[in-house]
Amino acid sequence: QVQLVESGGGSVQAGGSLRLSCAASGYTFSAYYMGWFRQPPGKEREGVAAIESDGKTSYADSVKGRFTISRDNAKNTLYLQMNSLKPEDTGTYYCAADPEPPYAGTWYLVRQYNYWGQGTQVTVSS
Repeated sequence: QVQLVESGGGSVQAGGSLRLSCAASGYTFSAYYMGWFRQPPGKEREGVAAIESDGKTSYADSVKGRFTISRDNAKNTLYLQMNSLKPEDTGTYYCAADPEPPYAGTWYLVRQYNYWGQGTQVTVSS
């Protein structure tokens, strides 16, 4: 069965950096479409970034230029490098996977992903 486990969350001051990791198992990682989502307190879960099997990436406008999504297929691991963090980046971050790429322009929708991790907390203070 597919299993996704996030790590790397924590507390950091504004302007700092964190790197999140998602360890995958139970499937052919290199063939899956992967994404990062986040859910701020009291708000809806939103797409942050996504990456295709060939390495093509997509980003939410709010994080473009600050966050970088990447994958190491040899290690079955997905990463999210977060720089220049802001208080509005605070939330629970989730790793997501699906065996097929989403329809064009819909990578940021929760319903496009069948598998999810348990989440890791990120808190950015000013």
